[in-house]
Amino acid sequence: MGSDLIGTLRSASPGYHPGWRRLEFTDWREEQLSWKTTCYLGDWSFLWDVIIEGPDALRVFSDTCINGFDSFAIGQAKHIVQCTSDGKVIGDGILMRLGRQKFITQGVPALHTSWVLSAGDYDATWTAVDRTKLQVSGPTALAVCQAVTGEPLTDVKFMHFTDVTIAGHPVWALRQGMAGEIGFEFHADAAHREEITEAILSVGAEHGIRRVGRRTVMINHLEAAFPTGNWHYLKQSDHPELAGSGEWIRKHFDTYGLTATIKGSYDSDDINEYLRSPIELGWGRSIRFDHDFVGRAALEREIADPQRVRVTLEFDSDDVIAIYASLFADDEPYQFLDIPHGQRWIAWSDKVIDEHDAVVGLSTNPGYSAYFHKVLALAYVRPDMAEPGTVLTLIWGDPGTRQKRIRVTVAPAPYKTDNRRADLSAIAAAPS
Repeated sequence: MGSDLIGTLRSASPGYHPGWRRLEFTDWREEQLSWKTTCYLGDWSFLWDVIIEGPDALRVFSDTCINGFDSFAIGQAKHIVQCTSDGKVIGDGILMRLGRQKFITQGVPALHTSWVLSAGDYDATWTAVDRTKLQVSGPTALAVCQAVTGEPLTDVKFMHFTDVTIAGHPVWALRQGMAGEIGFEFHADAAHREEITEAILSVGAEHGIRRVGRRTVMINHLEAAFPTGNWHYLKQSDHPELAGSGEWIRKHFDTYGLTATIKGSYDSDDINEYLRSPIELGWGRSIRFDHDFVGRAALEREIADPQRVRVTLEFDSDDVIAIYASLFADDEPYQFLDIPHGQRWIAWSDKVIDEHDAVVGLSTNPGYSAYFHKVLALAYVRPDMAEPGTVLTLIWGDPGTRQKRIRVTVAPAPYKTDNRRADLSAIAAAPS
């Protein structure tokens, strides 16, 4: 079963996600540098949004998420993670509390929670809604967000949201920062997407705002260590507990025709080797063992003896150059390494080995950082191999193809400094 499933995932045709509007808006290097020097506008409106409402609305999240909800106020948001009983991640996303019995969630949790509610075991309903989600993040983001809303925003705590108005339309301003920088994500009715976009770009022009396209947008997730499902980890979708969920979700939601796909040198007949737990993904501190939830027992065992931890790998530049040089030689070229980032939706999985050729971890989609001038990848390695500065080897190339040994150096994850929680009042008071 596992071997057959892996074969299917390897042979699947990877799709191009329709989100982010364009491949590039200006130049991918300029777009990528924006969250270090000015700020960017990123469009995540393609994510599914579902409102969950009713007496059991909170209970369905408490039962299915690793998170705790004892102190979850109206106007607060959480990064939620849902697993199966074996502790493998189904998906993650943002949950926002709109009222005592009313919530909205995005991404895979929107799909999974709706499917759970379809069984009828909870006194709560789900309603799909069409919302636009526009991220503004970077060193000049606060100035742009203040100008476009006419609000100071300095009293908005991290992972909280407030009501504002943009271009005459009601908007939720959620303070987050997926690039590891100060940022707000503006949520509004999808009918007002273009007007709000133009308003942000208009006031943002004097602050150096840039729009990010599909070619480089995921580099901010890579640098800031935000693993993304079926990109930096294979989502759990084949567990018996999920039987029928895929068909139900495709019937009720537009999934863009995307399917899970595996590429890379990591070669195992056990599908569990490609799946990840929240502990491996770096989300262990979000787990609250103060309530029963799906996957609790498995995660209690794992957190006492973790087998892999999240790190960043720096690729040796000479070895990367050799991959491109092979395109101009007579021998079979190595598998192409797309930069700045692969554009197709693939759960990349490469073997990471030690000096004795023992497998010590798995590496994910590599990407080129124009700011750091390096190819980087999020990876999950044995704890004894996770010390920054440790030199390992990555095997590049699918099984059965010409493979390249790439020297990699372990670095922290996140790779860049995390500035999301900076004091907004101090930033607003600083001379321009």
